[in-house]
Amino acid sequence: MNDLHHWLSQQHHGLRTFRTFQQKLETLGRDDPAQRGLCRLLSGLVDDYVEAFDEAPLPVEIADGAHRRLLTLVGSLDLHGDAASRLADINRVATCELWR
Repeated sequence: MNDLHHWLSQQHHGLRTFRTFQQKLETLGRDDPAQRGLCRLLSGLVDDYVEAFDEAPLPVEIADGAHRRLLTLVGSLDLHGDAASRLADINRVATCELWR
């Protein structure tokens, strides 16, 4: 996730970034099967956001906030933690909302 975090930190907050992020998650989940569940949850989180604003005007403050929350969330994940830490990460992703 460090690579994803680094990449995301250098991207614009537009919807294209979120779609590309989903593609990167798909690749990570395919290449690292131990991360598939977390990648699927993150992708679903991003998908909800993209669907909500696809083909609709996206206010800058919402886009900035969503990008910042996703960046913070990805930066907080510990892919090599123990089972309790991993479960806490999964639960945090499952309850996160990017724009509300």
